Amino acid sequence: MPTSFSESKPGNYRIGPARLATSLYFLVCGIGLASWVPMVPLAKIRLQLNDAGLGLILLCLGAGAMTIMPFTGGLINKFGSRLIMLVSGLLTAAVLPLLLFANSSLALAGALYLFGIGIGAIDVSMNAQSVVIQDKVGKYILSSFHGLFSVGGLIGSMGLGFLLELGLSPTLAIFSISGLLVLICISQYGSLLPRAAENKMDVATLIIPKGPVLVLGLMCFVAFLAEGAILDWSAVFLKFHRNFDESMSGLGFAAFSVAMAIMRLSGNTIINRFSQQKVVMGGGIIAAAGILLAVSVPIGAVTVFGFVLVGIGCANIVPVFFSTAGSMPGVPASAAIAGVTTLGYIGQLAGPAMLGFVAEITSLSFALGLVSILLLIVAVRFRSSSEV
Repeated sequence: MPTSFSESKPGNYRIGPARLATSLYFLVCGIGLASWVPMVPLAKIRLQLNDAGLGLILLCLGAGAMTIMPFTGGLINKFGSRLIMLVSGLLTAAVLPLLLFANSSLALAGALYLFGIGIGAIDVSMNAQSVVIQDKVGKYILSSFHGLFSVGGLIGSMGLGFLLELGLSPTLAIFSISGLLVLICISQYGSLLPRAAENKMDVATLIIPKGPVLVLGLMCFVAFLAEGAILDWSAVFLKFHRNFDESMSGLGFAAFSVAMAIMRLSGNTIINRFSQQKVVMGGGIIAAAGILLAVSVPIGAVTVFGFVLVGIGCANIVPVFFSTAGSMPGVPASAAIAGVTTLGYIGQLAGPAMLGFVAEITSLSFALGLVSILLLIVAVRFRSSSEV
């Protein structure tokens, strides 16, 4: 990694509380984003949307995130990452109930756009805070933060359905989740590292990827697209193609999140034990097989198991891509990582909308199947990773 941990000093900052607080913000982001999962089929029914219409609306979430992300680095430099984390976390929590009760396509699109702004800003700022903490701790710890994001994905995807099963009204259930996010954001704000701790932080500017960065970025696009496909379409697929009850439609993403959380929490060991090439090739093949299994076998349990395989396969592909980007010869690490990250987020946030249009022309099973083919291409292409 470009950062020399041996030169880092904790200083006078309380790193332990800051690390815990940042982990909880990763949890907030995971819960907030995944809470949208069980709402997708509800929105499709409530607003009488076809797959193409739903895909167009889903694009608004990605549009919101991509609108704010290029500016977030400058905001962090001016105000500090912890203030951006607080504001964006509160925005995410405030907009969440609107996603459940939006009574028109335009209202839902607007709410998703604001939601995307909140998710995009908190994602960039919490990662910036985690990099500073890692530098002061003096060893690699980023995987544990991202593991908490996946845990949040599990809680968020199942939380709404669980509260509804307990007998809570939809209004009380969604405001309970939103209130939890607000409580975490406000209570943990004071423990985050202040702006003064980030004076020497190098925030990369958004660039247009070219050459090897573009190739790697496109592969990252596919990896994030696979994650986004499960986020936005798994509940719809289980509801309308496997006849799952609405309260259980988030089970697929929950299973995916559990698998990904476990693999990410053990990601350091896996990547250090096996070569990066084997992690990407094996992960791509496993994830592709999981999608094909999910869409081709008309049994609910098998479909959920397929989503588990996607989580196992995809979990450690992106960390390898970021590592590769940071060590490209002749390319500044900050510039390469910025370009790869940008294309990755386009895949995660805008890619699922593209799948909606493909699904409308063909079928959702066919659209998801295309993702498996792309994953296989990535697995084969990374065989020549030394060229990237």
